Amino acid sequence: VFASCSADASIRIWDSRASPGKASMLTAAGAHDSDVNVISWNRREPFLVSGGDDGILKIWDLRLFRAGSSVAKFKQHSGPVTSVEWHPSEGSVLAAAGADDQVTQWDLAVERDQELEAEGQQQQEEEDDALSQLPPQLLFIHQGQQDIKELHWHPQCPGVMVSTAHSGFDVFRTISV
Repeated sequence: VFASCSADASIRIWDSRASPGKASMLTAAGAHDSDVNVISWNRREPFLVSGGDDGILKIWDLRLFRAGSSVAKFKQHSGPVTSVEWHPSEGSVLAAAGADDQVTQWDLAVERDQELEAEGQQQQEEEDDALSQLPPQLLFIHQGQQDIKELHWHPQCPGVMVSTAHSGFDVFRTISV
């Protein structure tokens, strides 16, 4: 069983054991508003992450894939998403790279604390509005490369990531994994 994404804005789940006419088992048509560039299958959880030309990351629960709607959606990248990958050992952590020259790290296990938000409302009003608008799941942004094409987690060194770009490649350790 494998997944594919396409310029027709769809994501498909295939079963290579089926006959060619029936191999496409599940389809999320219109998964993004434009081309779906990249997907990554989570090794630990029944999730896919997809990234498209629309700059959006979507999380798909394979148990709910027939419904055709994602379970989470993040719009942080201002250009097409060019690479996505789940962390090799942390099932809730993923990274994405985009044509906006950013690598972002996300942790889906992080949620907003409503009580702390209520207590810190006054402080939050004083903070920079742009920072307060960031989703709590966004843990890290790496910038400085131009035309990023690919990123990968190091399989043996926790938290180490490699990204390739027109301007070279970076090896760096993220803040929380």
